[in-house]
Amino acid sequence: MSLFLRVVTLEEAQRVAREIAPAPVEEEIPLGEAFNRVLARDAAAREDIPGFARSTVDGYAVLAADTTGAGEAIPAILRMAGELAMGSSPSKSLHPGEGMYVPTGAMLPAGADAAVMIEYAETIGEEVLVKRPVAPGENVILRGEDFRKGATVLPRGRRISSRDAGILAAAGFGRVPVYRKPVIGILSTGNELVPVPETPGPGQVRDANGPMCAAFVEEAGCTPLSYGIVRDEAGALSAALERAIRECDAVLLSGGSSKDVRDLVAAAIAEKGEVIVHGISVAPGKPTIVGRAVGKPVIGLPGHPASAYVILHVLGRPLFSAMSGYYPAERKATVVLAENIPSQKGRTEFVRVRVREGKAYPCFGKSGLLNTFADSDGMIRVPAEWEGYEAGETVEVTLW
Repeated sequence: MSLFLRVVTLEEAQRVAREIAPAPVEEEIPLGEAFNRVLARDAAAREDIPGFARSTVDGYAVLAADTTGAGEAIPAILRMAGELAMGSSPSKSLHPGEGMYVPTGAMLPAGADAAVMIEYAETIGEEVLVKRPVAPGENVILRGEDFRKGATVLPRGRRISSRDAGILAAAGFGRVPVYRKPVIGILSTGNELVPVPETPGPGQVRDANGPMCAAFVEEAGCTPLSYGIVRDEAGALSAALERAIRECDAVLLSGGSSKDVRDLVAAAIAEKGEVIVHGISVAPGKPTIVGRAVGKPVIGLPGHPASAYVILHVLGRPLFSAMSGYYPAERKATVVLAENIPSQKGRTEFVRVRVREGKAYPCFGKSGLLNTFADSDGMIRVPAEWEGYEAGETVEVTLW
């Protein structure tokens, strides 16, 4: 097998990733289990919310017109028409010249169109003295003012937050239609790799890509399933990939910085399906592989963690979004470039940068070092047709 079958553009690789992604699968789960899950359908209000007009303050339900001109010196004097308790329905309507005590959240009696805060009212015997005027609708929420019946409460594709859980509860969603979380298998390849807790011997390094890929998969709304370290042997790689494909919806295979190992990864994928992309015109990340095994997506990531992380951002994220139904907005910052960034025309380059006080500082360094990766806040994309950026230009940074 050749070093690269055919180097493609980043845009073509992203298109392939989206096309081979299996469609999200819908399931219904209890609301208590829905945190961080993705809504599979619009959640629509099943009735008006609130279902009645209610007070937003402790005070007195009134007709706003009765309080016109009221003040400390000359209050509006209303007849006390009773009190309302929380959770009860008013037994009578409010008439002109009357006021009725209501706690926060209580249902307004028919006829009332506003509420006076208790701080601006006083009861003397059977009378209520209002010392400040209110306008119609003041200190009250009308029936359906929050959501009308049939209105969308939360849209499809939204990742359910803690506040969203409260909104869904208020709308009566004891069970919630969500997308099933895709399971992404993670394999790290390399004879030089050792598990994280071990001390590397001569020529060995710890497996950084496995934990990094798992965390990224989790952030993307999927479930990671780690298969540990696989040696650079055709039989071992084929068996591990076969198991991962059987148990997962897609697989990330990281490692393979040499031609021979890349060939092993590509051959293992081709044995069970097809290699669609074998080389992308990007830096870093040119050796990336995209294919299908038994109809499921497989991405072969570069071995270096910084390169693998860039590919996860630009290629893994579109794949995971298409599978999970979750399309998070990228975090961006528009800043001024502090130093020149040279780039080779004909490939898309991603340059790691630090962002400080509105300026971006490139993190230049040897490709095999992790310190520039640790120091960076994000990356700048240099298009393939450009030869870089000059200091002083305004650039857009994709933040990690």
